[in-house]
Amino acid sequence: MNNRYLGKTGLAVSELCLGTMTFGRETSEQDSFRIMDHFVDAGGNFLDTANVYTTGVSEEIVGKWLQTKKREDFVIATKVRFGMGQGPNEVGLSRKHILSAVKDSLQRLGTEYIDLYQVHAWDQATPLEETLSTLNDLVREGLVRYIGASNFKGWQLQKAIDVSKQHGWESFVSLQPQYNLLSRATEWELIDVCVNEELGVMPWSPLRGGWLSGKFTRDMNKPPADTRIAQAEEHGWGESWSKYNNENTWRVLDVLYDVAKKVEKTPAQVAINWLLQSRGVTAPIIGARTMEQLEANLGSSGWALTKEQMDQLNQASDLFVTYPYNLEAEEQRSKGRF
Repeated sequence: MNNRYLGKTGLAVSELCLGTMTFGRETSEQDSFRIMDHFVDAGGNFLDTANVYTTGVSEEIVGKWLQTKKREDFVIATKVRFGMGQGPNEVGLSRKHILSAVKDSLQRLGTEYIDLYQVHAWDQATPLEETLSTLNDLVREGLVRYIGASNFKGWQLQKAIDVSKQHGWESFVSLQPQYNLLSRATEWELIDVCVNEELGVMPWSPLRGGWLSGKFTRDMNKPPADTRIAQAEEHGWGESWSKYNNENTWRVLDVLYDVAKKVEKTPAQVAINWLLQSRGVTAPIIGARTMEQLEANLGSSGWALTKEQMDQLNQASDLFVTYPYNLEAEEQRSKGRF
């Protein structure tokens, strides 16, 4: 597995980031340890968690594992925004909540610092200056090395960057957005902001909850019962069957399966490799409930799709774009950028 620099920083991260949201939930502590060990054996050094994943258990599992390793060998990312308590100040991006949350995350992770501390989503209730000045203080105190954002809109990300520059504060070095072959609206503004401002991009849900895993075909009238898509349908999650059972999805999957067959890779490996070769992307976040899933996802690196195959996937997954984004899309196509 190759390393890449995170945005314009000198921080080297593996080109695949291991997401740990399943740790302590679908994946036991013992299996989580084995998954992290195997990820490292494959050349990975970049792990992503959040304070609210399994109500803090994910951070605790990563922390216990980290105690047996050399801390400086790893880049640990976590997040703040959502809370686990019922109090009015146990959620959001206020100075009070951030300072409380970072202390708790450090304790669960068993470390003196966090490499990448990310705001999990926008907080319209808190002045942006309050959030950014607090994050700047954490970097100055040495509790945090770098800061990033997740789930921001284009204008929110640009505004945050501009405010940090205006005050001379530490600025976001990365964005963690949803981005995959079935979620390409990320390209309309967010990727441009990240490329122009030199932020690293860490896409979450590279397989869109399993839709790009190779488990689904046109002849199905409902998802297999043991899949995440079946759970999504039951709980009303974004990747539910009713939302994605349409011609756009099947068109993308048809081409994905065709390319996968030609390159002798799995559809999931092709979908992640497409991200690895996409404009602005630093490190897709791969999740794994089992060792088998991790092993399969690791097979997405170490090779490359051809330009023709990238073009096929881009054309099949291209979204209908309205004004003014269609102007940008045509400009990008004319330059051969995607």
